[in-house]
Amino acid sequence: MPLFWHSGTLEIVILDSSRPSLIRHRAMTVITRLAGALLLLVLLALLPATACFADVVVVVNPRSGVDKLNRDEVINIFLGRFRQLPSGLSALPVDLPASYTEKAAFYHQLVNKELAEINAYWARLMFSGRTTPPRQAKSNEDLLDLVGSTPGAIGYLDRARVDARVKVVLELGP
Repeated sequence: MPLFWHSGTLEIVILDSSRPSLIRHRAMTVITRLAGALLLLVLLALLPATACFADVVVVVNPRSGVDKLNRDEVINIFLGRFRQLPSGLSALPVDLPASYTEKAAFYHQLVNKELAEINAYWARLMFSGRTTPPRQAKSNEDLLDLVGSTPGAIGYLDRARVDARVKVVLELGP
């Protein structure tokens, strides 16, 4: 079966025993639809993972003297601008590992930044000697233990992981 490309149209020539017939197939339409579907799938795959995340909350030690924090206070603590809680205790921000989806969700919901941007931010600050990044927990359980046992500690978790060791002071939501 011979195929010909002519003026943006794929022509398939089908010869049968009675007479030759020419079937024009609008290949560009098919190709355009396939490309559009493929592009849609790629875009869906690249959407920020935060669309799929559960409810992320900011937690502190119940003995911290803090009942509530606003978004700006949390931003200032986690970006190293302030190292003190409103109660006067020294703040110890605690981050989850980069492989945890809650970390990406937290920074995306808090400051609308991807982890690569947050890492670049901390690289600049550490190089200049201005401040140090938040302490790195090994897991959600490690974060709960650190925040639950350190009066000035502050961290973030999926709401479903919160227990009596910590107190929720800010809800970021999905």
